Amino acid sequence: MQANIILISFLVYTAILLAVSHITSRKANNDSFFKANNQSPWYIVAYGMIGASLSGVTFISVPGAVGKSAFSYMVMVFGYLFGYWVIIKILLPLYYKLNLTSIYSYLKDRFGNNAYKSGAIYFLISRVIGASFRMYLVVSVLQYFVLDYYGVPFAITVAVFIALILLYTMKAGLKTIVWTDTLQTTFMLASVVISMYYIADGMNLSLGSLANKISESDYSKVFDTDWHSPRFFIKHFVSGMFITIVMTGLDQDMMQKNLSCRNIGEAQKNMKWMSLSLVPINLLFLGLGAALYIYAGYLDVEIPAKADQLFPLMAIEHMGTFSGIVFIIGLIAAAYSSADSALTSLTTSMSIDIYNLERREDLDEKQKTRYRKNIHLLMSFIVFLVIIIFNEINEDSVINDLFKAAAYTYGPLLGMFAFGLFTKYKIKDKLLPIVVILSPIISYTINYYSPSLLGYHFGFEILLVNGLLTMLGLWMLREK
Repeated sequence: MQANIILISFLVYTAILLAVSHITSRKANNDSFFKANNQSPWYIVAYGMIGASLSGVTFISVPGAVGKSAFSYMVMVFGYLFGYWVIIKILLPLYYKLNLTSIYSYLKDRFGNNAYKSGAIYFLISRVIGASFRMYLVVSVLQYFVLDYYGVPFAITVAVFIALILLYTMKAGLKTIVWTDTLQTTFMLASVVISMYYIADGMNLSLGSLANKISESDYSKVFDTDWHSPRFFIKHFVSGMFITIVMTGLDQDMMQKNLSCRNIGEAQKNMKWMSLSLVPINLLFLGLGAALYIYAGYLDVEIPAKADQLFPLMAIEHMGTFSGIVFIIGLIAAAYSSADSALTSLTTSMSIDIYNLERREDLDEKQKTRYRKNIHLLMSFIVFLVIIIFNEINEDSVINDLFKAAAYTYGPLLGMFAFGLFTKYKIKDKLLPIVVILSPIISYTINYYSPSLLGYHFGFEILLVNGLLTMLGLWMLREK
């Protein structure tokens, strides 16, 4: 594909987002930025959250992973449904009952200020690393296929990408994102469907015939029954359930959209329909992965060493110009969808949890708005620096380890919320930071040595170990 065609596609898509932002940001205030004035229609939130949950990593990695793990990821998706049930029945009622803007405010009321600040800090660390990593992947693709052609430095590319996100989130924040997410979800799903059509057409098949070919292939295997495997179906199911609880239910980014609904009933309805829609959508992504591998074999194309490169390779170099444009727009949509909400939630948590902006009676509304905008700029600059560091490291193994390390920060959140919800103990809040620092360290040590000592390879279930260690530590800190 010609670099200028990709660049024009990127600019046109961005212009559409800016137009939506202009319309939605009228009469916006701080309440619009943090909670969209509690006027978001549940069905718009539900549809938009699909795109937010499917980041650029998912857009590329889920189809690529089919080569090694077939459709085993679907077992984890089934686990997601049970995790969403916990969110719908337990967490959402709690958040609405307490009328929270930041969900970590619950920890202050339940345990004390150290628990509150610890929860917020762990979220900020994980979100900064996660958002930076996702943005890095997408910016790297744009850099390789477009901006290297024009000789633009990587740092300039990152700065422009973040600046564009700031342009349409700075004024109205969540009020804008609720609507731009619907646009991004549409483009993301359309790119998958159109790619499937081009693959079928390239093999002289109908979409139905391609679906039959996929179902008859080894790629369609769902259940891995080897308990030694990291994809063992029971392990995958349980992991999916708890990943949803912590990375959606205990994540300010994802819950902030739910808290923008008009009432608890609409928020629960939004979460129910969104969770159910993830089953066919993830199946579609896995089907695309199988189709890509089958099509690569049909064309006798060598499978790249890195599975994540398969979708870009086939879309841009083997499926025609239009298909390449569709892929790029889908990838950009996935990147914008996760990055804009991440920056907004980081600003919300920093404003509410660290700077106590809601409780500052010495500031009027204009001063609070100025503080919030400055914090938005600060968080954007931090993300920019982390992306530049990722690029300087430039080693996939190191970057992946950093990304996995961010997942350990959710363990203490799981432990603190579970202990707060399912016990009535008060704790010695001054000592809590010791527990939430030690539990990830001990979990990492267990994960590192378990293959040699126990012959067991931990997967995502190390999150449960982390949470249980946190709960044990809090139990030891309980007050009589």
